[in-house]
Amino acid sequence: MTFMFYATAALVVAFLAAVGFVRADAVTVARTIGLAGPALLGLAGLGLLALGRVGLAGAAFSGAVAWYLSGQRRRAARPTPGKRSTVRTAALEMELDHDSGALAGMVLAGRFEGRQLAGLSRDDLLALYRELEGEADSLQLLEAYLDGRFPGWRDGMDAHVGGGKGRAPGTGAMTEQEAYQVLGLEAGASAADIRKAHRRLMQRVHPDLGGSSFLAARINEAKDVLLNGHD
Repeated sequence: MTFMFYATAALVVAFLAAVGFVRADAVTVARTIGLAGPALLGLAGLGLLALGRVGLAGAAFSGAVAWYLSGQRRRAARPTPGKRSTVRTAALEMELDHDSGALAGMVLAGRFEGRQLAGLSRDDLLALYRELEGEADSLQLLEAYLDGRFPGWRDGMDAHVGGGKGRAPGTGAMTEQEAYQVLGLEAGASAADIRKAHRRLMQRVHPDLGGSSFLAARINEAKDVLLNGHD
């Protein structure tokens, strides 16, 4: 009787899972397998235990636990979609999308104050570039945006206007709050989370991969600031 109960329960669970798979998308199916698989294996372990197969039941329980924990680790390792990093200078506020690596920003000062960079034409952005001469951090941030949106924007520009590349970043010390914003983390994040966010972002913005040396420097600085706080 006990065996029939567990067998019937297993069939019901399998039927419901099959119905769910037909209606669900691929992500939901994968998540369901990761949860239902260990549950079914654990249920099989209960059935074996009821039949007196203690050794096989123990193996089934161990497999169910290992399967579940493995899924948890994989889910924890995946980047959280929708995360953004924020870098702010005196004249610009820029956001880096962790999923796509795309930059978006807003002008904080000057004739284009309050305007989104996406709403500015190439000529407008070059005018903004000239206006920001002398503001090294803002210029390098704008260069990173221009490189992504208009790769050939430096062509034809004179040395005076196009010489921003290679300027040293500003010397102002980054605060912990700014560092969390740069890495897209909540305050109090663990050292492991800080290293993970740093590694993921550097894969997006490293100069060797066509990214921005300024953003890479800011991301490295943010990691150092936060990890120093964990010492």
